[in-house]
Amino acid sequence: MPVTVIDHPLIQHKLSVLRDRETTVRDFRALCTEISMLMAFEAMRDLPLEDAVVATPVAPARVKRLSGKKLALVGILRAGLVMVDGILGLVPGARVGHIGLYRDPETLKPVEYYCKLPGDIAERSVFLLDPMLATGGSAAKAIEVLEAHGARSIKLLCIIGAPEGIAAVSEVYPELEIILAARDERLNDHGYIVPGLGDAGDRIYGTK
Repeated sequence: MPVTVIDHPLIQHKLSVLRDRETTVRDFRALCTEISMLMAFEAMRDLPLEDAVVATPVAPARVKRLSGKKLALVGILRAGLVMVDGILGLVPGARVGHIGLYRDPETLKPVEYYCKLPGDIAERSVFLLDPMLATGGSAAKAIEVLEAHGARSIKLLCIIGAPEGIAAVSEVYPELEIILAARDERLNDHGYIVPGLGDAGDRIYGTK
């Protein structure tokens, strides 16, 4: 099960403040953005490079550049949007997609209500973004939607993941790479991650 937990000290410190219930909406939002940006360094470690030559003020220099690999950042509405903002700061040329899901009150399964993706999604490396991987239902459904639109290269980035959500997604997509800043203990009876940080969307947008 390809799961990476990034234990960089900067990420772990910012995550400690993110979890604190006294953290303000403004700071919570900023921390999500910063953590997402730092996570992107690990998530994009395998992007291909090509050789190039540039003229410095002193002499020509042989350098490495991204080889033109096309990227797409796809946020699961609504909380995933804050992660998109952070990663765009590193790769402003990436295209952005959105997937909206809601939970059917009878079946409790996620239902797609909105999807807008780059037209060439099949040619892009896709980073699917959602701060919380709890039950795994929304992530698995979003991957299903992406694949239905032709996406072939997908990584899932979540700030916090629960074992139940990781297992649920990996059971359906065993080759999918999942990248987390923290793997927490469990889900409680209400489907919240423990210890977690509460409802990420409410804390990002101040709607709790």
